[in-house]
Amino acid sequence: MVIKSATALRNDYDGMVKLSQERQEPIFLTRNGDGEMVFLPIELWEKREAELNLLAEMLRREQNLVAGTKTCSMEEVEALTEEVLGEG
Repeated sequence: MVIKSATALRNDYDGMVKLSQERQEPIFLTRNGDGEMVFLPIELWEKREAELNLLAEMLRREQNLVAGTKTCSMEEVEALTEEVLGEG
């Protein structure tokens, strides 16, 4: 985990971008020692958004199953997972 001051971002934006892209992890920014913001590569943000959307869809489908609503097959779930996560 990388922790930097907000001043470091202001003074060395390009360096922070390079560090975040190289490590492929967020940089936690602080102001006066307190956490303020998270700086991360867009690719990492997009991946996390896709994962959250997949989890939300899985929860919705689980709720439908409990409620007795028609659900999808395991093959459909696997296809959705591969599509969202880009795995295959």
